[in-house]
Amino acid sequence: MNRAFTLVETVVAVALTALIMTTLGFLLSYFYKTNAYALEQSAAVEQARRGVEDAAKYLREASYGSDGSYPIESAATSSIVFYADYAGDGVVDRIAYARIGNTLYRAVTAPQGNPLSYAGAPIATSTVATAIVNSASTSIFRYFDDTGAELTGTIDRSKVASVKTTVVIDVNVNRAPVSFTLSSGATLRNLHTQP
Repeated sequence: MNRAFTLVETVVAVALTALIMTTLGFLLSYFYKTNAYALEQSAAVEQARRGVEDAAKYLREASYGSDGSYPIESAATSSIVFYADYAGDGVVDRIAYARIGNTLYRAVTAPQGNPLSYAGAPIATSTVATAIVNSASTSIFRYFDDTGAELTGTIDRSKVASVKTTVVIDVNVNRAPVSFTLSSGATLRNLHTQP
């Protein structure tokens, strides 16, 4: 004897299948959203890590500009302008790091002309880090003199012997995981005062 599904059995089977599929759909959607956020946070942290390491590398090599400018042109809590051989070609470039909004940018100017000058030379700008959430109490750049004492207020650039760079990254401040902090320090090797 062939037994077939009754209408009630068919409706129950379809309802259970729909419930299971809907639940699986929600779970997959949740996992994709969670992983997408984790990947986005991971990418932002990696980009910032490379940027902070590069900033420290160039700061260590800060030297007098090709036009005779002092190694540090300006120093503030969210920006710094200094001179170093960025391209590795033996010519000292002007390098500026500045936070604009939630992004840290690097602008490099190679001197041109004879005698060499930075005025009117093209500027190459790149993004160093995005999703920066440093608070007002967490400066991106902190400056120290040759005794290791922190310089505050208006920075006397002639007293700067080392620079500490700190960026706090969080692609979504309203969502876990919490922010990620990256720090690096650099002693300016080519200055006459050393810590």
